[in-house]
Amino acid sequence: MILLDTCAIIWDALEPKNLSRKAAEAIDNADKHHALIVSDISIWEISMLIKKGRLEIETTAANFLNLFLQSRNISVRSISPEIAELSVNLGTEINNDPADRIIAATSIIHNARLVTADNNLRNSEIVDTVW
Repeated sequence: MILLDTCAIIWDALEPKNLSRKAAEAIDNADKHHALIVSDISIWEISMLIKKGRLEIETTAANFLNLFLQSRNISVRSISPEIAELSVNLGTEINNDPADRIIAATSIIHNARLVTADNNLRNSEIVDTVW
């Protein structure tokens, strides 16, 4: 199982060359095996980036996200009670950004490798990452 961090979703959709070779291979392999997931908080983060003008696209946020979700064999994972509980109980090895904590907890709860360029998450010993 592979979980895409928000940056990995954006790059996979808009600028695949920004993904590392290992990340791109992990995404493609998981896609072929219907083992690709995203956290619902990433959908919210992308919508916020578009609203704030930090991510420019030529359509609505909803249309962009729906097109991306349809482009691959992706399952959206909701914030479950277990993910919520773990996210607020993670130690200082994960920064205090709520979205990063939810994504890290989602990775742990679903036993999924996290595709991320985020050094904080990659340096964590509790999250299995690929980059």
